[in-house]
Amino acid sequence: MKPFFAIAITLIAFFAVLSSAFVVTEGRQAIKTQFGRPIGQPVTEAGLHFKMPFIQDVRYVDKRILTWDGDPNEIPTKDKKFIRVDTTARWRIVDALKFIQTVQDERGAITRLDAVLDGITRDTISNHYLVEAVRNSNSILDRIAIAKKEAEAKEARGEIVEEEVTGEIEKIKVGREKLSAIIAKSADEETQKYGIRIIDVQLRRISYEKSVEAKVYERMISERKRIAEKIRSMGKAEKAKIEGRLSQDLQKIQSAGYMQAQLIKGKGEAQATAIYAKSLSQNPSFYEFLRTLQAYRNSLKKDTQFILSSDSEFLSLLKQTKSN
Repeated sequence: MKPFFAIAITLIAFFAVLSSAFVVTEGRQAIKTQFGRPIGQPVTEAGLHFKMPFIQDVRYVDKRILTWDGDPNEIPTKDKKFIRVDTTARWRIVDALKFIQTVQDERGAITRLDAVLDGITRDTISNHYLVEAVRNSNSILDRIAIAKKEAEAKEARGEIVEEEVTGEIEKIKVGREKLSAIIAKSADEETQKYGIRIIDVQLRRISYEKSVEAKVYERMISERKRIAEKIRSMGKAEKAKIEGRLSQDLQKIQSAGYMQAQLIKGKGEAQATAIYAKSLSQNPSFYEFLRTLQAYRNSLKKDTQFILSSDSEFLSLLKQTKSN
């Protein structure tokens, strides 16, 4: 009987030790519960730990950084533009006891985070303008200013400049990253009562609601048409400049050619006059004879009829020839 009793005691002791020991792995923490109620402080150190056997149990919770992904929501901005906002956040459990007492587990925590983060995101976006949710900083204005100076320099050199789409760009005070920080800070203050800390929140994606998207596309199209019209206008102006230079160059060439032709013609006529004068002075009668023959050749064509008097000077040479 004694050996059986000893074996029973040994088995009970073995199961008691086995039931009292538990292991906490890296990245996890444990809470002891007694009859379902959490007791004591969370066990955050990794390794072998002990509890009261049979009457106490252990619940494990994660102490790593966890991710929350929200559903995209349509939110109106301060300037009445509807946008779809897709939000994500990172969080962690910092007080396991409070966490279990309030939300029980990660599924309950996600439910609370849905309500808290969606509500705070909606309130924050609604209190700011669309441009502040889209842009992070005013650096684009600096780039535009530099681009405008470069374009003005090119235009001064007579080059055609393709203008970028800028529209009316406002100067922002907050920006997308600061909006995320505001949401994270507000959400963190709200979730501390659940033993949860919000590490950061990011506006993962922002897209326009259909009606706003159509207006944005129309604005982009009209902006591109305006730029195309400006480029065409600049091209026409450049064409007019080129044609004006060509016309001016052509007039200069024609004027120079005409002047040179007149000089050559004048020289030729002067030389001809000099030759005529020289020949006339040497033998005037012979020159008169040649000129008369030239007149006959030019005037007495075939089938030409003249009515002249018999004493006409024009026929004097012919009379002399006939008499001879």
